[in-house]
Amino acid sequence: MPRERFSLVVTTFNNAATLERCLASAAFADDIVVLDSGSTDATLEIAQKHESRIFVEPFQDYSTQKQSAIDKAAHNWVLLLDADEALTDSARREIERALENPCVAGFRLPRREQMFWTFQHRWSWTNAHLRLFDRRHGRMNTAAVHAAPEVSGPVRTLRRAVFLHYGEPDIATKVSKINAYSSGVVADKLRRKPRFLGVRMVLYPPVFFIRQYLFKRYFLNGWAGFISAATGAYYVFLKYAKVYEAKRRREPQ
Repeated sequence: MPRERFSLVVTTFNNAATLERCLASAAFADDIVVLDSGSTDATLEIAQKHESRIFVEPFQDYSTQKQSAIDKAAHNWVLLLDADEALTDSARREIERALENPCVAGFRLPRREQMFWTFQHRWSWTNAHLRLFDRRHGRMNTAAVHAAPEVSGPVRTLRRAVFLHYGEPDIATKVSKINAYSSGVVADKLRRKPRFLGVRMVLYPPVFFIRQYLFKRYFLNGWAGFISAATGAYYVFLKYAKVYEAKRRREPQ
């Protein structure tokens, strides 16, 4: 049975280190859209090698950039990947089958995370993300940092369609992201007028750590899992600490 044709959509900025792996893993796509925001490395050369349709636009924010790339797709079905992500062989097979008769508006794919010097254990919890969807039924949301597509209609999870995230090769990169992301959400959270920030700073980090390390089975990843859970808890703390700081600075002295 012929499957629905689909477009691979990737936004880039100086991603030469990971883009080759990303595009090669999804080379079976019927159309490849790369929207770049001014790379100065070999990103565009790699995109050209994979016969991508390349566009260049100034970066505004994550949601706007990704939606602009989605709008440029040649087909209604879109596979949205970050430049530091790549499909596994099992994901390709599942995607091909799912698109033979898609009776839903989208599919979630489980993502295995790079944990510094290793990869997330197969038996630890993997979060599933909506990455394969019919763009006629959805758009990117406007989250400040982790913008994601949302669709109106049923969504199914393809459990075997695992993809890999090569986003955190070392602890320094993880900590740098934590600092940037926690700053990025401050304005959004202030608009919501958060309450009990002190309680959240005290209670949320240990709760987050326990959830990650025990309930999501990060302990199976050894010290890498412990460090990942601990730095994730630090992100939760830092996020609310920065909101608290910004709120105090707004108050009259």
